[in-house]
Amino acid sequence: MSNVITRRNVMLSTGGLAAGTLAVPAHAASQVSPQATVKLRLLETSDLHMFVYDYDYYAARQDNTVGLAKVATLLRTARAEARNSLLFDNGDIIQGNPLGDYMALPGHLKPGHLKPGHPEPDHADAGGHPMFKAMNLLGYDGATFGNHEFNYGIEFLHAALRTAKFPFVCANIETLDGKPFATPTMVLHRQVIDEAGHTHTLRIGVIGLVTPQIMIWDKAKLEGHIRTTDIVEAARRHVPALRRQCDLVIALSHSGISAATRQGGEENASLHLAAVPGIDVIFTGHAHRVFPGPDYAGLEGVDAVRGTLGGKPAVMPGFWGSHLGVIDLTLEQTGTGTGTGTSWRVADFHVEPRPIYRRDGRKAVSLAPDDPRILAAAATEHAATLRWMDQPVGRTTQPINSYFSMIGNDPSVSLVNEAQLWYARPLLAATPYAKLPLLSAASPFKAGGTGPDSFVDIPAGPLDMKDIAGLYMFANTVCAVRCSGAEVREWLERSVAIFNRIDPQSSTPQMLINAHVPSYMFDVISGVTYAVDLSQPERYGPEGKVVDPAAHRILDLHYQGAPIDPHEDFIVVTNNYRADGGGSFPGTGADRIVLAAPDLNRDVLVRYVMQHNPLTPSADPVWQFRKPAKPVTLVFNGNPDTARHLAQHSGISRLGDGTDGYVRYGFSLG
Repeated sequence: MSNVITRRNVMLSTGGLAAGTLAVPAHAASQVSPQATVKLRLLETSDLHMFVYDYDYYAARQDNTVGLAKVATLLRTARAEARNSLLFDNGDIIQGNPLGDYMALPGHLKPGHLKPGHPEPDHADAGGHPMFKAMNLLGYDGATFGNHEFNYGIEFLHAALRTAKFPFVCANIETLDGKPFATPTMVLHRQVIDEAGHTHTLRIGVIGLVTPQIMIWDKAKLEGHIRTTDIVEAARRHVPALRRQCDLVIALSHSGISAATRQGGEENASLHLAAVPGIDVIFTGHAHRVFPGPDYAGLEGVDAVRGTLGGKPAVMPGFWGSHLGVIDLTLEQTGTGTGTGTSWRVADFHVEPRPIYRRDGRKAVSLAPDDPRILAAAATEHAATLRWMDQPVGRTTQPINSYFSMIGNDPSVSLVNEAQLWYARPLLAATPYAKLPLLSAASPFKAGGTGPDSFVDIPAGPLDMKDIAGLYMFANTVCAVRCSGAEVREWLERSVAIFNRIDPQSSTPQMLINAHVPSYMFDVISGVTYAVDLSQPERYGPEGKVVDPAAHRILDLHYQGAPIDPHEDFIVVTNNYRADGGGSFPGTGADRIVLAAPDLNRDVLVRYVMQHNPLTPSADPVWQFRKPAKPVTLVFNGNPDTARHLAQHSGISRLGDGTDGYVRYGFSLG
């Protein structure tokens, strides 16, 4: 099997691959008796986020729910089952856990020691990026970028990509002079064997696309260097020419699935992408969900059982290596076309996300042993990360946990807000904004949203880097925005859309949290106090647009004991993701930023802990639920360890086991 695409002509190329032998598009094939049938298996990983190992760096223990080392075992089985297969990655590769952060620290990504004639390091310890060293062993045919590829800046991305031995494509990023940031599309020429044992050459077109919001989320690192375009428009521009060169077109779409009416510039555009003529298969991701699966049931244009978007086969393989995406195509050769080549069509398909684990009650049971080659590829960097995570930072006199962060004031969120205020106050002192009221917004990143073990649980005693990394998981930098009191209220309205609406007349326990809204969308703003009325509908929808103008969940919003003045200006300290508009929160955006600091929020937290050692964390009294006329029981997810802290939270009881390994707890409101 030959591949004329190299990394050199993929990255920073000014054009795509020159056209090879033309083939009649599969969708235009004549309906005649098939001449040959080929079974082709397409495999996908997505949102690996640096999880080479099946390891939880925050809890310092093995985690059977994650890891490329386990996916590699599934991959070996999947390839053994199929005569013909290709493997792709759909982005979010180099950031997402402490191993990624460690590699991005200055001096930690070392170039490989190269032999003459060899473009890459020849052994695992020779330098290079550990994720790409591991992926190289698996024989990827291609990949696209995810939004998190840009978190550490373009220079680091280029340095990391020097280790990758497989090509990257992306059609909706370009440099400021209009040249492609990477080759938009590529054509893979692959020898395949049909069901009768005959060999054919398939021309497989690949287009890569990334959510255009990278220009918002990493604005400080990307502005002045690149720009993005709409996913669907980019596909419409590039697919026709690609289609003319190919028998099959695959879209690597680092974008989720939404059935909302198309407006342009969507973050989750994969369903709209399916409407572009000429695309046969869609690999999707970004949303950290599994497709096909019940999360997308009932959406117009989506078959969440068979696995189609707009009738085209599609798969989303979870996150952190939880699944391997599998699409099996049956291709039929339908004729000789115009004489320049044969024509193929997708006659049938089967879509399957294969998990690396299953749940047995609360236990995650591994379905795939680790591939030792993958572990060895990153062993040196993994060990160095463990040493880095064990560095002492300080002590806490009180335990810190996030089990109750979604039902009331929480010390883990309060600590982050205190650190942000401590850091920003002197930086703003010499600016025109020094006398404006200063607030801080932070979210509970580890609040159970990604699994029953994804909570902060730090006992009283020593604090080390892994504790701080657990409190602040993302590589954000500190920013501050200027907004009005009215916008502070709207910011909070957007935040509390994470809660389900409750029926105050019901005696049946009601789920509190909308499981489809990630906890990083729940900002708590310290410096003000407020109440949340759960009997009201959501004012904001999942895309950040007002869906019910009459709805108001935020009540009794006060600053320094008095109702907040909607016309008064405030400074809100947050992170660059939120400040630049991530999540579409009112009061944010590039024009609102008054402070764009160079320091990571996590580093600020480390410095705050060291300065205030020993630390005595407490939950600042910021917000509460408004009590209904008669008591209602609200249900939230925890794990068995949650029960150890119930004595500090009156009115909470264990209701029993939930799904997916969670334990359900209830509390009476009213």
